[in-house]
Amino acid sequence: MLISLHIMPTNLSIQKSNRFSNSQGLACSLSRNRSIKLQTIRAISQIPAMQQKITILNNRGEKLVGVLHESGSSKIVVLCHGFRSSKENNTLVNLTAALENEGISVFRFDFSGNGESEGSFMYGNYSSEVEDLRAVIEYFKKVNRLTVAAIGHSKGISNLCIINWTNIHQEIKVATVEELVVSGPSTVRMGITELVVSGPSTVRMGGNVVLLYASKYHDIGAVVNVSGRCDLERGIKERLGKDYLERLEKDGFIEVKTKAGDYKVTEESMRERLSTSMHDVCHSIDVGCRVFTVHGSLDEIVPVGDAIEFSKIIPNHQLQIIDGADHRFSSHEHELASAVFHFVKGCF
Repeated sequence: MLISLHIMPTNLSIQKSNRFSNSQGLACSLSRNRSIKLQTIRAISQIPAMQQKITILNNRGEKLVGVLHESGSSKIVVLCHGFRSSKENNTLVNLTAALENEGISVFRFDFSGNGESEGSFMYGNYSSEVEDLRAVIEYFKKVNRLTVAAIGHSKGISNLCIINWTNIHQEIKVATVEELVVSGPSTVRMGITELVVSGPSTVRMGGNVVLLYASKYHDIGAVVNVSGRCDLERGIKERLGKDYLERLEKDGFIEVKTKAGDYKVTEESMRERLSTSMHDVCHSIDVGCRVFTVHGSLDEIVPVGDAIEFSKIIPNHQLQIIDGADHRFSSHEHELASAVFHFVKGCF
């Protein structure tokens, strides 16, 4: 079942939610009866004729590399990846395939220091990634393409909320949470406020970037926040240790070793993260900006309680919690694609 619960004001409606078996490398196509039709797509490494690799300069002179999935529409949707990820992230690739198959043009790109883009990777780096997104939106504006929505996964959502209105006449939309939607069995658990993950873990921040952008520039009409983190202080001790502040003060940095590669956390980058209040950011988002948050009930990286917090503080917000889904929606790509498509199609 699909439960839709409006937090302010309270309003409950129930709709059916179809479920399908999961399979990697599938595109999601929405049929007339709003079901998901799965069909095989080409491997993303084999870029077909309707996909174009584009290089965009950011305000620091670094080349940002992205792929435009051209579906014939002058309006586009921009996808932002999360922490230590890239445009090739499975979640973004699956979302791209689903939107592209419905005739929606999509641009997915690598933030500076990630993937194919130039620059050095930096922990935190919210302000720079917001400006990367700004460069992308400005690029498409100059070639007469209208960015109607920005979608961020995990950290990527934060960067969408830091942008001030500058008389740019663009009709961009940001997904917010005013409505709580739970996909799957009708069980809502509201008591989760903290989750401690033992063992190896990955923190992805894509969702935060889009929120930061929206709060700063106010030229985007819709933002989709997929698995974004509301409390940026949470999760640091689990990854770096309880004494991380003392170590940073002593050595100036902490070296983190992971299977995906090593990186350094500097005192400056930690200061930026700890000084970023997502509550303040969300309060700065225009009421006219639509924000849609999608979160998995079994997210092992960012607690589902963070999604509920977003729903309390963002003025024009819709929240959908997908029952049983993890941080990457590993077995729930179809539910994620369906939820995002239904929101995004309202931007066209």
